[in-house]
Amino acid sequence: MSYRPALDASLTRRRLLQISAATGASLLGAAACSSSASDQPAPEAPPPDGALGANFNDDAEILTWDDLDRSHATWVRGFTAMPKLDRGPATADPTVKKLLAAAERRHRTVLTLKFPYFHQPLPRPGTPEMQADLARVDKILPAVLDKVDILTIGNEPFIESTRADWNNGALNAFYETIAAHVLKSPAGKTVLYMGALNNLDDPKWTGKGTERWLQYVRETSGIAGTDLHPHVGAQGEVQAFLDYTLPRLGAKKFLATEFSLVQLWKKHLSDPVPAAYASKYRVPADTKVWQVIRDSLHQPVPKQQWYDFLSGSPWFEDNKHFLRDQMARFRGTGKLAVACYGIDQGTSSLAGGNFGPQTPPWLLNSVFARATVQRNPDGTAAPNYAWLEDFTALQ
Repeated sequence: MSYRPALDASLTRRRLLQISAATGASLLGAAACSSSASDQPAPEAPPPDGALGANFNDDAEILTWDDLDRSHATWVRGFTAMPKLDRGPATADPTVKKLLAAAERRHRTVLTLKFPYFHQPLPRPGTPEMQADLARVDKILPAVLDKVDILTIGNEPFIESTRADWNNGALNAFYETIAAHVLKSPAGKTVLYMGALNNLDDPKWTGKGTERWLQYVRETSGIAGTDLHPHVGAQGEVQAFLDYTLPRLGAKKFLATEFSLVQLWKKHLSDPVPAAYASKYRVPADTKVWQVIRDSLHQPVPKQQWYDFLSGSPWFEDNKHFLRDQMARFRGTGKLAVACYGIDQGTSSLAGGNFGPQTPPWLLNSVFARATVQRNPDGTAAPNYAWLEDFTALQ
């Protein structure tokens, strides 16, 4: 087992309250605000040259300074959906607020700007809809430029747009317009990236749109590189992302602000639980993996039970060093700026407690497991079996 009990015993923080379907988000937010972490700033972060950081997506309330202290993470990444900025000042946005606070504590930060157009055409340059997005950009830039270390323009553009816009030029025109607008503002220390490309292991996801995307990155002064999000079904599938991207990047670098084996985990959700687990914990032999996860969300289990569940599942146990192995792959290219890995079981990954056989099991990726595992005797959140030791060693 990759986790060392001695390491766990030395970790201290107050565990967040148990997550439930009705009250998860509010409980997490309250607990994060009452963190018992020291007010001492973090140690100086490494430069963006093969660094590994903690990703919280848009679940800012789950990230505590204790999480970062316990994992030794010095880089932090989150994203914000741009329409949320219509609600108030950019500095009040939870992601922006968390990252600015992290910067004050000497963490290095990555902010991703998300433009969600899942089910409607992307705005065309010169239209009122485009101007509305540019106004949102103008709203956030003064709050973050020269404060965050990396600003990524676009979260997952090809996922967050219609397929019709992929290859007709509309996707590229939209994001190039946003990028050109950002490039007009003095960035200070902030470095700009475009991001992020998904599913590059599948030829259906590459074509005119991705070719033009990488050409723009390669040829545009002021853009340092592109982001990649390899969420894959096998470790070797990550290589396809690098094989496609790196020759087209020229001298530019890449980020990997999200990466995981979530597609592999999902393939096994309907597998029966390990026989030894079923016998030890007296559950029916035909109990499915997804049922154990669902029940653990409703009633968190002891740490050893969760560890027995995962370590007894070959599809998980055989891949428990994915984080270590993929960081070696990324760093071996010499072109990785920063990679980030999920820090905790965020509210967006829990399916409101209604976890089922088709739910993406993001919660198996995270470094900590506050949603599915009971607190340690000292009140801290348990590590998620496989990841904490390797995450810490990679810092």
